[in-house]
Amino acid sequence: MPTSSASTTDSAKSPAPSGGVQSLERAFDLLERMADAGGEVGLSELSASSGLPLPTIHRLMRTLVACGYVRQQPNRRYALGPRLIRLGESASRLLGTWARPYLARLVEETGETANMALLDGDEIVYVAQVPSKHSMRMFTEVGRRVLPHSTGVGKALLANTPANEVRALLARTGMPAATEKTITTPDGFLAALEEVRRLGYAIDDNEQEIGVRCLAVSVPDSPTAAAISISGPAGRVTEEATEKIVPVLQQVAAELSEALATSGPTA
Repeated sequence: MPTSSASTTDSAKSPAPSGGVQSLERAFDLLERMADAGGEVGLSELSASSGLPLPTIHRLMRTLVACGYVRQQPNRRYALGPRLIRLGESASRLLGTWARPYLARLVEETGETANMALLDGDEIVYVAQVPSKHSMRMFTEVGRRVLPHSTGVGKALLANTPANEVRALLARTGMPAATEKTITTPDGFLAALEEVRRLGYAIDDNEQEIGVRCLAVSVPDSPTAAAISISGPAGRVTEEATEKIVPVLQQVAAELSEALATSGPTA
């Protein structure tokens, strides 16, 4: 659905309400709508969800295809393109860098190792860590991938995901037992997620590794699903310690969320 070159130029130069370039804002909005829809959509779906006319969407999608950020499928639908992977990987590394000052505060205030993790597809990936100063401490390699069902961060990240989507994820990954305390049934995991919603935090109680307890909370309004946690020996991360640690976790998560919203750390 072609448009004249004059209208394309005018659109590209039109100021957006925020003072930016309207066509850029629209293009990024379409990419986010595609991601929300599972990565593949048709033009009519984008038009219905965005309120933009089909000619405008078609022009923007052609540009995104030419740049490699979107590709057109044989069925004429549009999918997120492979060039976004490089941007995502770099952004994930940077997100971990921004989080480190906040994780360092967690270590100072709780005495335990602090981590940040993201949900990447069906897996949890750790993107940042600051180790405890104790001689006996927990250590998870940055970049390590684990399944969500046996981790505190996994529970925190999935707590508000619809039950049918959680069941579909678990069906894809399976629920292998890391220890004898690992939750290995979908119903058991959904019950644990309900408990996370009730309490406001998640617990890994010897489920990933015997002798280790982890407390985790999600980072509210994070640009990508993220959670922070502390982990330590079960003898130190007791019920009594949990009552003191959780408010610190929640406060740091809120401050990290605010920093990410302003595109940089303030801690």
